[in-house]
Amino acid sequence: MKHDYASFERSLGQKSSAAPNPRRNAARNAYGGAVEDRVRRFMPMVRRLAWHVHGSGRPGMELSDLMQAGLVALTECAQKHDGPTEDGFAAYAKLRVRGAMLDLVRREAPISRGAAQRRREIEAKEIALRGELGRLPDEGELAEALGLAVPDLAALRMASEPLRFEAIDEVYSDSSAAFADQTPDSFAQLTDAETREALIAAIADLPERLQLVTKLYFVEELNLTEIAEVLSVSVPRVHQLKAQALARLREALDGIATII
Repeated sequence: MKHDYASFERSLGQKSSAAPNPRRNAARNAYGGAVEDRVRRFMPMVRRLAWHVHGSGRPGMELSDLMQAGLVALTECAQKHDGPTEDGFAAYAKLRVRGAMLDLVRREAPISRGAAQRRREIEAKEIALRGELGRLPDEGELAEALGLAVPDLAALRMASEPLRFEAIDEVYSDSSAAFADQTPDSFAQLTDAETREALIAAIADLPERLQLVTKLYFVEELNLTEIAEVLSVSVPRVHQLKAQALARLREALDGIATII
């Protein structure tokens, strides 16, 4: 049943706002409540959710850790939620508390249920073979018992390994190739932009025929023979025009860029 704090408060009668009203204060405490009061009243919900999440098959997860995560989330909810009804707060708190517990599970046991099940199957078969053989089975024997090829068993083991997360502040190093970035830095990008602008201006200053040769060779990617056919000139003449264009561009750029 939902309770409406506002309507309950109005039913107490219209009194002067300056005079204290014990019944009104009692209503505020019952339906609004202080943070400590709400946390205390909703602790059974935290316990139920902790037991439920703890029984989901995640190994190595302590019930007390789940309770702690749920208590922190419940306290935050009680501090932030100012709605007048307990029904609204209960739904809000349940969602946040369960989410906090699941986030803890994902951080502490970052492996899927399927991967955990595959690991248990491999370990169980390995234990059974050890009892039969009196020694630790090799990969070939274990793969045969599981009905797999040795490469497939190796791939299955790899896919079942849990992920490991570490704080970036603890593992970061400027000299580590793992953190290398292929993106040019700001200075390199600025230099490239200036070089492009200078090159565009230098090409625009070329005579029209040399501009055409430059475009056909570098942009359209035509070879000298194809350019000769377009311009109706000989291949040696195209080579000569290309050399002239490059010489002028090198001179115009004056060391800003190197054109091969």
